[in-house]
Amino acid sequence: MLRSLFAGISGLRVNQTMLDVTGNNIANANTAGFKSSSTVFSDTLSQMLTAGSAAGAGVGGSNPIQVGLGVQVAATNTNFNQGSAQTTGRPTDLMLQGDGFYVINRGGTTTYTRAGAFNFDPNGDLVNPGGGYVQGYAVDASGDAVMSTPSDASDLINISLPAQDTTGTYDLQSYEIGRDGKVTCTFEDGSKEVIAQIAIADFANPMGLNKSGETSFSESTASGGVQLGISGQGTRGSMISGAIEMSNVDLAQEFTNLILAQRGFQASSRVITTSDQVLEELVNIKR
Repeated sequence: MLRSLFAGISGLRVNQTMLDVTGNNIANANTAGFKSSSTVFSDTLSQMLTAGSAAGAGVGGSNPIQVGLGVQVAATNTNFNQGSAQTTGRPTDLMLQGDGFYVINRGGTTTYTRAGAFNFDPNGDLVNPGGGYVQGYAVDASGDAVMSTPSDASDLINISLPAQDTTGTYDLQSYEIGRDGKVTCTFEDGSKEVIAQIAIADFANPMGLNKSGETSFSESTASGGVQLGISGQGTRGSMISGAIEMSNVDLAQEFTNLILAQRGFQASSRVITTSDQVLEELVNIKR
C-alpha cells in the first residue's frame, strides 16, 4: 500500500486535533482565568531506503535516502501569559498579577486556579463558584502567616470570616483583602484584625499541570511538586482586589490557526484522494 495514503491519514488526525484545541480556545475567550493552548506537530518515523556512506579513497560520501511516514501531535502547550484585568469592584474578586495559583480544596481534593471570582458563603467561608474552599494560612499575633515547609499542605486552612472579634464583644463590620493576600477584618469598635493570609502555589513546570475542569489544574509528575507560599514570595505575584483575570486567548491568532488547520486538513485529504487515484490506475492496468 502507498506510504502517502497513511501519511495523509495522519495529517487528517493531527489537523483535526489542532481544530479541537483551537475551537476550545475560542469557546473560552471570555472565561475568567482561562489559559489557551497551542498544538505542536512532529514527524513520525522515516523509512530508510538507502543508508548513507562515508567518503573513501577517491569516492565521496553519500547521504541517506529516507521517506517520512507521516505526522503526529508532539504536544499541546498551555500558554500561561498574563490575561488582562477586568475591574468588578467586588472585594472578593482577586486577580494574581504575576506567577502563581490559588489553592482550592473541594471534598478533600486539591486543585489550583487563576480564576479569582470568589465569594463568602452563608457560613462565612471564602469559596470559588464551584463551592471549593479557598486555602490560606493562619496568622500569628503580628499578622504574619504561620507556615512550615513550602510543600506542606497541612498548614493550609479554610478562610472564614469571624462573627465577632477575638474577645467576643464587637461584631464584624467589614473586611478587606490586601495585595499581600492578608484578610483584615474591621469590627464595630473600629479595631482591625488580620484573620488569615491567602496561600499561593507555584510549580517548577506549570505547563506540566493537568487540566481538571472548571478552569482548574491538578499536580502531575511533569509539573513537579507544589511549592506553597504567599503573595510576593519568590516569583509569586501580588493580588489585586476588585478585579479578575480574563482569558488570555488571542482571537486574531486563533482564527489564523483555524485557517491553518483547515487548509492542512484539506491538503491531507487531497493526498488521500491522489493516492486512491494512483491505486485505481494500478488496478486498471490489468484491463
